[in-house]
Amino acid sequence: MDEEKRLPYFFLGLGVGVAVGMLFAPQTGEETRVFLRQKADEGTDFIKRHGEDLRGSASEYVQKARSVITKHVGNLSAAVDAGKAAYREATSGESGVGGAAASSQEAL
Repeated sequence: MDEEKRLPYFFLGLGVGVAVGMLFAPQTGEETRVFLRQKADEGTDFIKRHGEDLRGSASEYVQKARSVITKHVGNLSAAVDAGKAAYREATSGESGVGGAAASSQEAL
């Protein structure tokens, strides 16, 4: 950053620092530390609580996704097996049909 851009940010930071200092100035240092510690503990509890909820929701979604994938894999396997069976029938029946067609052409 060049000098022209640094100066406004410096004054902005100075203003924020003064404002925060004025907000907490009526309290003693010990009261301020206790207040900050309580707020930090509240924040930690909030994050833990919501993290557990999120973990539970994610676990449910993973189980649903696994169920859907398993179902589709089963459907796909059945379709592949049916395709293989149809192919086998077509190729085994083709030699008989082709042979009959060839012998009918020979008769002509």
